[in-house]
Amino acid sequence: MLRDNTSSLLAQLDELKTQFTPAAARRLNQLLERLARIKIHDIDLLVRYHELLLFVRAYPHNASIARAAERELRGFANRVSFLEQQEIDIAPLEHPEVSGIAGTSVTDTFSFYIVRRLLQRHPSQLQIYWEWFESENRLAATWPRFMPLLEEDALVEANVPYREWLAAARGRSPELVWLMEQFDKLPKTENERAELYDSQQLYVRWTPSFNLSRTGMRLSGIKSPGRKCFYHRGQLIQRREIDLRKEIAEPSPELEKLSPQEGEKALDMARDASTVRYRELYGFTHGDPNHVYRAELGRGVEIFIMSLPPERRLPLRSYHAVMIYKNGVAIGYFEGLSLFERMESGFNLYYTFRDGETAWLYARLLNVMHHFANVTAFSLDPYQIGFENEEGIQSGAFWFYRKLGFRPTDPEVLKLALKEEKKISTRKGYRTSAAMLRRLARSPMIFELDKEHVGDWDNFQIRKIGFKVQRGLRLEKMSRRAIIKLGS
Repeated sequence: MLRDNTSSLLAQLDELKTQFTPAAARRLNQLLERLARIKIHDIDLLVRYHELLLFVRAYPHNASIARAAERELRGFANRVSFLEQQEIDIAPLEHPEVSGIAGTSVTDTFSFYIVRRLLQRHPSQLQIYWEWFESENRLAATWPRFMPLLEEDALVEANVPYREWLAAARGRSPELVWLMEQFDKLPKTENERAELYDSQQLYVRWTPSFNLSRTGMRLSGIKSPGRKCFYHRGQLIQRREIDLRKEIAEPSPELEKLSPQEGEKALDMARDASTVRYRELYGFTHGDPNHVYRAELGRGVEIFIMSLPPERRLPLRSYHAVMIYKNGVAIGYFEGLSLFERMESGFNLYYTFRDGETAWLYARLLNVMHHFANVTAFSLDPYQIGFENEEGIQSGAFWFYRKLGFRPTDPEVLKLALKEEKKISTRKGYRTSAAMLRRLARSPMIFELDKEHVGDWDNFQIRKIGFKVQRGLRLEKMSRRAIIKLGS
């Protein structure tokens, strides 16, 4: 009965979270007060409550509701602790779909660069998680480099006690701290040290503090003269209200270049936000703090555009990563890889926030990138649309982009899309099946502002140029047309 009552209250909260009227705000405030007094015994309900609170904190009706949501989130670690006291297994809270809740950990074979940065900033929050470790032969190939005489044991004996060797070598230093220090001392390049560290396949457990968790991470430490919480007084902007071509052509918001110190803070926040979700983005991991730009998109949204330092740049394409915050809450990220006027774009709005103003936000991002990178064509990899990506199929990603004006570059898939559009317009209640969505997701999609060059990039793939280079092609200074021909 208690579970049914809690479930009913959460359903009401879910319904009210996007109803921005005074009456809805009063009811939502009352719901938050009632839920604050309830002890939740069920993992699924606790996760649902957490995600609803995060949404309400990012899309608040008023200051009172924002404070109530923040107050509940600040006490969320106590709710997790309560489950443990009831001997309820909280392991499901580490699943990538929900990871990062306050009071929990994330465990993975994080990369050398991520582990090193976390150790530099939060050494007490990390430890090696030996229970999942399975690759002792990998240690035999790496640890003798900095443990004298280990090869006497590792190369000829069975059941080598590697942790005892580590304990003898590290003394009083924590295991992971000592190991990372040894890899940093190796007379190799940074990339070579990273490869050696990653080859160990060591599982590392990170138990982030509240302000580094999904629950408590808020945009802070970066000065902004205009930062205020945006309260929603009316209905959210719907996709049908967005004219993407018009939105992109609008003037771009002003970009502010951050100081290197603030740029590093922005990068660290992006890395932490990704790591607690088991993600690692190249542009965040290797971003250049000297080239980080901030922009306010309106409606409480701030973005940070990160570039790469010269030694990390790609051979052909310019790369930019973007972290997105709504009222200080991290809600997603964007990747852009540009060659001439074409940008391969990847947009990931975290699942919790997809009931918000997704189309408006996407349009504003493309507006900024159009002006910032001087691009006029935005392409989508099939994965973004749902190819070998069931989340994209379930969310109907194809139709999200199609209704904004993107088109499939494969003529056969375009024909399928046109047939589906006819069915949708003539058959009341018709919905595209998952099987059809998978067929539609086989093709890249593109949105072109320049009508004089429609179709130029339809068959282009950067890897086709790479394949030709492997066969002996030498890349010299080439025109736009020659590059497009090479990659088509």
